[in-house]
Amino acid sequence: MNHMHYYEVAPNQIIRTDSDFFTYSSEVILTIGQIVLIEVGKKQIIGVILRKTTKPKYNTKPIISVIESNSLPHQLIQLSLWLSKYYVTPLATVLQTILPRGLQKKRRPQTNQPEITKRIRTNILFNTEQTIVINTLNQHESGTFLLQGITGSGKTEVYIDAAKKSINSGKSVIILVPEISLTPQLISEFNNHFDDLLVTHSKMSESTRHLVWMEALNSTSPRVVIGPRSALFSPLKNIGLIVIDEAHEPSFKQDQSPKYSALRVATMLGRFHNAKVIFGSATPSIIDRYLAEQSEKPILRLTKLARTGSIPPSIELIDMTKRTNFNSHRFLSKQLIQQISDTLKLGKQTLVFHNRRGSASTTLCESCGWTAQCPKCFLPLTLHVDKHALMCHICGYKTDVPTSCPSCDDANIIHKGIGTKLIEAELRKLFPSANIARFDADNNTEEAVNARYGDLYGGTIDITIGTQIIAKGLDLPHLRTVCIVQADAGLAMPDFSTNERTFQLLAQVVGRVGRNEHQTQVIVQTYQPTHPSITYGLKQDYESFYNQTIDERRRGLFPPFTHLLKLTCIYKSEAAAIKNTQLIAKDLRNKVNPAVQILGPTPAFYERQHDTYRWQLVLKSPKREYLIDAIKHVPTTHWQFDLDPTSLL
Repeated sequence: MNHMHYYEVAPNQIIRTDSDFFTYSSEVILTIGQIVLIEVGKKQIIGVILRKTTKPKYNTKPIISVIESNSLPHQLIQLSLWLSKYYVTPLATVLQTILPRGLQKKRRPQTNQPEITKRIRTNILFNTEQTIVINTLNQHESGTFLLQGITGSGKTEVYIDAAKKSINSGKSVIILVPEISLTPQLISEFNNHFDDLLVTHSKMSESTRHLVWMEALNSTSPRVVIGPRSALFSPLKNIGLIVIDEAHEPSFKQDQSPKYSALRVATMLGRFHNAKVIFGSATPSIIDRYLAEQSEKPILRLTKLARTGSIPPSIELIDMTKRTNFNSHRFLSKQLIQQISDTLKLGKQTLVFHNRRGSASTTLCESCGWTAQCPKCFLPLTLHVDKHALMCHICGYKTDVPTSCPSCDDANIIHKGIGTKLIEAELRKLFPSANIARFDADNNTEEAVNARYGDLYGGTIDITIGTQIIAKGLDLPHLRTVCIVQADAGLAMPDFSTNERTFQLLAQVVGRVGRNEHQTQVIVQTYQPTHPSITYGLKQDYESFYNQTIDERRRGLFPPFTHLLKLTCIYKSEAAAIKNTQLIAKDLRNKVNPAVQILGPTPAFYERQHDTYRWQLVLKSPKREYLIDAIKHVPTTHWQFDLDPTSLL
């Protein structure tokens, strides 16, 4: 008689809310991490073997079949269990995130990996700063490092060097980039140094992604994987290095469950593999910089441009409260129009940047630039047109809309916003013969930027209008002028991270020019020319901005000085949303640790979505565990939660 073996198997679908795994039997010996087919009720479901166990008292079903003979690396199993606990998410949901779709389908191997032109580069020559960074990394076996390097300082070369060392020691490498920076540029740089790169991105078909995943799972030699945050879950056996480039980008936080931060996950995966983890950014998030200062690892810095002989751009700040600058157009200053005109005459490119595609209308004084702010949260107030009141979306503070400015007594209080489509229409009127292209989240951007990359790079597009998509990583040789239509537009968002986002975007946009020996210009229009996000952003002065912002966060009690939980209640009627939010708020005040502050109920910033009303509560806590405990008291229907939200919008 055959000896039976028993295994705890985690299905990738939620069966019962209280159990993450079930016991199954097998006549053959299986390994931890193998992907198998199991039966639950009448359904066949994919599962992952978590551990071996003894024969239970009840009857068990047999495992039907093994889907992949090679098992998932044990570090990936550890990571799944950690994710489930840390982000309070069922293990089944985590497995759906980690495993590719269509695991049971038979795939025909494809030979058409993207054609990449090889630019032959011989050995990289490092400057003094790069050499110091590389030597510091070499002294450490593992750990997480912040690589803070200005735009154009040569971070990619450092990544390539670290990746080579990892591959040479027999360990794989994961390079994460924001989806929109997956330009042919970056891939071809890596392609010059490594054979058979594995590249993944969201525009790939299910079968291509599955094949790339299988290649990682079955590979016997160390590999380099490049992709967006999901590339973290590539089933590589032995990882020596994980790099997150542009680590401050919001897309590294997933907005569906599990709402994980790729940075936190990378750190844990690095621990499980005893690997090095590098977060690279010119403008690291305030939280990551703070954590780096608290850790025992040195902050790695690159402060000089990699290309010698680069000339910094000349920057002109246009005050939008001085109406004399706008006698030829209501929101495009005469200086901006003149500069575009001069650039066109030279046959060179202009980038017109706007940091929002929609328009959060700002309540401000057109004469002095005063904006309406919450006295408690120090965040901008939002105008509710129906009630004609200004309101704070975090704590619920309400006030009347002033008829005249509290700062200069002028009656010119305006509520307005500008969108990219409007900017495009106005520029077409002003420059009818120019080749104008708009890139924002409304046109399918990744396709747009990659499809038109040649036109952008070659200079056939004269004027490019874009939101943050265009601010990133593109190195355009014909670009001579950058215009920012309203630098403070993002500052109107009632959120603790908006100052930081505005600073990062401006520093990134300015970093698009001044990368070579050509004279370049930046024209910046703003109602708040003295705002620290704007003045420091244009100077790319991260240190001053960091010091000022960390003090504000300490004063307003925002991360990194507290942990946040955002709870959103969603109902078809406003009355139901309000009533249920009030009930839960009351319940939580009785049940959670008294150290937890409960703010709200307030309408969510995007109050109406898909015919529903959204109200929210924000919890602040000195300990993350208290928030995990609070989630247990929140109903699962009509409610969504976000632990460690990067924004409260």
